[in-house]
Amino acid sequence: MNNRYLVIGGSHGIGRSLTGLLADQGHDVVVLSRNIEDLGTVARVVHHEFDVSSGQEIPEAALTESLAGLAYCVGSINLGPFRGVKPDVVAQDFALNVLGAIRLIQQAMPKLKSADQASIVLFSTVAVGQGLPMHTAVSTVKGAIEGLTRALAAELAPKIRVNCLAPSLTDTPLASRLLSSDEKIAAMGKRHPLGRVGTADDVASLAAHLLSDQGSWISGQVIGVDGGMSTLRV
Repeated sequence: MNNRYLVIGGSHGIGRSLTGLLADQGHDVVVLSRNIEDLGTVARVVHHEFDVSSGQEIPEAALTESLAGLAYCVGSINLGPFRGVKPDVVAQDFALNVLGAIRLIQQAMPKLKSADQASIVLFSTVAVGQGLPMHTAVSTVKGAIEGLTRALAAELAPKIRVNCLAPSLTDTPLASRLLSSDEKIAAMGKRHPLGRVGTADDVASLAAHLLSDQGSWISGQVIGVDGGMSTLRV
């Protein structure tokens, strides 16, 4: 069955992998992102230049039909000791990750409600549940995303499902400075019970499942995609 999905931040990292996977499955995908990067090679994808931080509204051309799902793949990684945390930087991250999600979901809501069933996927981090040092800003902001997930899932049930994925560090452009060498990648991989760093495809495959009818009995969940980091001690 062909569906139509909106992927915000769908031209790089996890969002790019999700866009390609949905398109390969025969779905139509509308992508909002600051640049098109290599999406021009992907069939069934319509791209609109869009910057969440600018406060602009979703283009009318992106909301002409009903939506079977929305994925908010926008994020930030600001790490450092608590003593150096700058409140204005946390506020900027909160605006991008949380307020941006709220605002754009509200704008897309009429098209989500017009579908027979719809799904929303948001993104957190393993650090929220684990209490990792140097993660004050990202854990604070993504913790709010987990709260939003549960509240929204309750309010929108049964017609719209809402779930959240909480990855560990994955090999994406956003994490490039933390995984800038083979040595760093190997060292980070050893921190995970499954022995490797995750890929964008690892996360995107579960996001696609939650967006699809195959995830039709899953809502209000925060699911770790983290190589076992959140639950296993080996």
